[in-house]
Amino acid sequence: MVGLKPSEVPPTTAVKFLAAGMAACFADLFTFPLDTAKVRLQVQGENQVAQAAHSIQYRGVLGTILTMVRTEGPRSLYNGLVAGLQRQMGFASIRIGLYDSVKQFYTPKGSDHSSVTTRILAGCTTGAMAVTCAQPTDVVKVRFQASVHLGPRSNRKYSGTMDAYRTIAREEGVRGLWKGTLPNITRNAIVNCGEMVTYDIIKEKLLDYHLFTDNFPCHFVSAFGAGFCATVVASPVDVVKTRYMNSPPGQYHSPLDCMLKMVAHEGPTAFYKGFTPSFLRLGSWNVVMFVTYEQLKRALMKVQMPRESPF
Repeated sequence: MVGLKPSEVPPTTAVKFLAAGMAACFADLFTFPLDTAKVRLQVQGENQVAQAAHSIQYRGVLGTILTMVRTEGPRSLYNGLVAGLQRQMGFASIRIGLYDSVKQFYTPKGSDHSSVTTRILAGCTTGAMAVTCAQPTDVVKVRFQASVHLGPRSNRKYSGTMDAYRTIAREEGVRGLWKGTLPNITRNAIVNCGEMVTYDIIKEKLLDYHLFTDNFPCHFVSAFGAGFCATVVASPVDVVKTRYMNSPPGQYHSPLDCMLKMVAHEGPTAFYKGFTPSFLRLGSWNVVMFVTYEQLKRALMKVQMPRESPF
């Protein structure tokens, strides 16, 4: 057996909620540079004038990371980390921590197993709920990741995370903090289904067929499969979401307008810009997050059980 043994009592909703947020933050610390590289590749080609001024071209995930380190310094890889961690504590706690509870809510009474449709519905529900609550943190994170700072004299639009919230609200209105909510809800409903439903099904089948026991190898394989499926289905929506959220007021009339302009100017392959860093990031993020999540649930239940047991 690798890791902590499963507790005899199923984890409570509160334990899952807290464990999901903590595990997601831990995963973000490891994979944030890949996410930043993905954002830079996704917005590349959007603003040709600005790019010509900076003469920067990003080529591939490794090339993007090396270019950022060379031109902006290593800290640029973690631009927007504070907003990213704020996002995960609210976002992941809801979409991952509440998934099992919502799945049970949708499962008909008397049924031993949840159908694929029920799981997809639960994934879409928690994904939409999470985006609605955490959208401002995502907007700020993307703005920081997409901004290029060439030396100490370069203009910084935001002096810090809290200043970014205030500046966006002042210049674009409170609605600016929820910019791109619709494509983000679409994207995260798809990602949540790709991640949670795929992980749920793969893990269940691995255990049912006795290929693995409920330990680290099982969680690793399930998480890797979930990350790949989520990347394939969500990349087109993710690119549109990133472009739209990072755009200045008036550049795009709607997410649909953003999508149509991308196809017209750059072709359909633009929807898969940044696919490699997306997969490297989402795949590694899922592995770290789910493995940590499973262990945190067990650790928190071990802490909770003695407190609730009679003396």
